[in-house]
Amino acid sequence: MLINCVAYKDGAKLADCPIDDISDYLVKPGCFVWVALKDATPEELSKMQEEFGLHELAIEDARHGHQRPKIEEYDDTLFAVLHTVELGPTDDLVIGEVDIFVGKNFVLSVRNRTQQGFLGVRARAEREPHLLKHGPAFVFYALMDAVVDRYFPIIDSLETDVETIEEQIFKPHLGRQNIELLYALKRRIGVLKHAVAPLQESVAKLISGRVPQVCSDNREYFRDVYDHLARMNASLDSLRDTIGIAMQVNLSMVTIEETEITKRLAAWAGIFAVATAFAGIWGMNFQNMPELKLPWGYPVALGIITVACVVMWWLFRRAKWL
Repeated sequence: MLINCVAYKDGAKLADCPIDDISDYLVKPGCFVWVALKDATPEELSKMQEEFGLHELAIEDARHGHQRPKIEEYDDTLFAVLHTVELGPTDDLVIGEVDIFVGKNFVLSVRNRTQQGFLGVRARAEREPHLLKHGPAFVFYALMDAVVDRYFPIIDSLETDVETIEEQIFKPHLGRQNIELLYALKRRIGVLKHAVAPLQESVAKLISGRVPQVCSDNREYFRDVYDHLARMNASLDSLRDTIGIAMQVNLSMVTIEETEITKRLAAWAGIFAVATAFAGIWGMNFQNMPELKLPWGYPVALGIITVACVVMWWLFRRAKWL
């Protein structure tokens, strides 16, 4: 579906143009065309390929989708794949994809499986004609910056979730629940890591070494994106380490809790063992047991058993087993 197709010249909007007229604007000096598609059909991609002369391999990747974040160079055209990350209704991460084609006089963005639009990016670019004069490279930066900046709230949400779980790790009887929550968090961090780490590696190609010609005059902007990605990558690594430590602490707390239960059970078993030993001795009913014929033997026996059990309870209590 076509969202918009606009021609720009010298940083100002020239006109909204139909797809069939794109080639007419591409030949005008100082003019470039910015096209945005959503869930593009194969026919629409074929039309874009014809208008902009896009490489077949790049179009094939855009058709199939589900690509790893990357930036590839085809002659004088760049092809970038970015992942969008959104929080779902159950706090799951929903992954979408944005494919961006950048040439010397055009930008084509194709977003799939995402509700995050870029109308705000276009409005921002049009409000800053002095930056829009940089042409397609600045538009490419603005789109990439918008995608990357949307990762920050996700990371903040993950950090909040980790802190919440850390607060309840020392509460009793929550060991299993904590482990399940920590593993779910670890999986979400892994999903976001798969969007950030490969993109950081790709953006590094735009700021050092041999920079593609279309981006050569805009290194400082892409360096800003790289810095954001580097900070996110470090935050995600820190979160993963924190979750690993939290899992170890949680397992230790479970072990301590089980040990405490075992100690209580052992203490009560010891107390009842003393009572059972006395009862077993006096219950043997041998003929020559003098205490069997004593009139006060029964209450004395119960008293001895009670005193012995109380002494055992006090000793276990003093040892903090009860």
